Amino acid sequence: MSFEEKIFFTVKTPLNIEVRTTVQYWEYLVAHKHPVMKNKEDIVKFVLQMPDEIRQSKMDKEVFLYYKQSDRLCYVVVKHTEKEGFLITAYPVDKVKEGEIVWTK
Repeated sequence: MSFEEKIFFTVKTPLNIEVRTTVQYWEYLVAHKHPVMKNKEDIVKFVLQMPDEIRQSKMDKEVFLYYKQSDRLCYVVVKHTEKEGFLITAYPVDKVKEGEIVWTK
């Protein structure tokens, strides 16, 4: 397995989806899109495993929005395909985005 394909983490969500991301994608995410998430992979995994709420995107029915309130609301976006999913992005937000609620704790 090459560096590009190396899985950084895989976690199971309450929707029984195995969500994964690669080392390369995580490094891209924290370097170029959301530097605030550097060294916050444990928070992302926690949000995916123990969200307060999961919503389905209004724009793309295969995209799900995971939320968890801690000191700040954390937002994790995942694309679902069958029983798998992959991380699109993650960052802190001030409010929940629109979308149909599909799961709550």
